[in-house]
Amino acid sequence: MKKQNVAEAVAALLSSTVEGLGYMLWDVEYAKEGADWHLTVTIDSPAGITIDDCERVHRAIDPVLDEADPIEGAYILNVSSPGVERVLRTEAHLRASLGERVELRLFAAVDGQKSLRGTLTALEDGDLVLDGERRLPRSAVSRIKTVYFD
Repeated sequence: MKKQNVAEAVAALLSSTVEGLGYMLWDVEYAKEGADWHLTVTIDSPAGITIDDCERVHRAIDPVLDEADPIEGAYILNVSSPGVERVLRTEAHLRASLGERVELRLFAAVDGQKSLRGTLTALEDGDLVLDGERRLPRSAVSRIKTVYFD
């Protein structure tokens, strides 16, 4: 199974368990780091995430993963928070970050800039709207992340 398919299958498998504990399943990533494969489950909540939250979710999802066995071979399970400065990859991430300061990395320069910062104020018809006025097609953006310090 491709690593993206693994991440999607694991997300589908774990979402109800994570949400049942009162957290949002922010992301699932399955990637090789050095010689080891890592399954990283990222959780979030309006109150933020502590190490105790990560431990609680880890203990709850470990038996679910063991029973379903969706991954061939060995892997290291990590549970983490997305952090203050987080990468926004999905529509749900973008919607959850409306009103926040973001940095956009562009595939090609716009007005001489390949990076823009502003407040993500709307998502409209496949476009990102910064500061209530600047529209950029989502397809022109290679990476979006929240920024804490400007």
